[in-house]
Amino acid sequence: MKLACIDVGLKRIGVAICLDGSIVLPQDAILRKNRNQAARDVNTFLEEWEIEKLIVGLPKDAQSSEEMERRIRHFVSLLELDIPIAYQDEQSSSIEAKELTQGVFRHKKDGKIDSIAAKIILERYLF
Repeated sequence: MKLACIDVGLKRIGVAICLDGSIVLPQDAILRKNRNQAARDVNTFLEEWEIEKLIVGLPKDAQSSEEMERRIRHFVSLLELDIPIAYQDEQSSSIEAKELTQGVFRHKKDGKIDSIAAKIILERYLF
């Protein structure tokens, strides 16, 4: 089953895919100008990769997690999906992504960290 994971943020959406059930690959993040454009870009991505299930990172037990959860669920409702959706705890995935990449590349606001966080979330879901 072809899986994708999104880590929804206010400025960027991290994206990762798993096409074979074992190897998870981060993809280029989707830069978010507004939620409608971001939803269109996510839909296009999912269609191009023929994704069969979407995993969405949700914050649990964090400060302001209720507000972010509400925003993420609203964003997911904008997606026009005919595939199953599962939610996975994303707690500390961005921190873990930053630690994993320390010294590997400069931490710019290009979405690399967001997509590595999505990779971590998808790996948690799978394993």
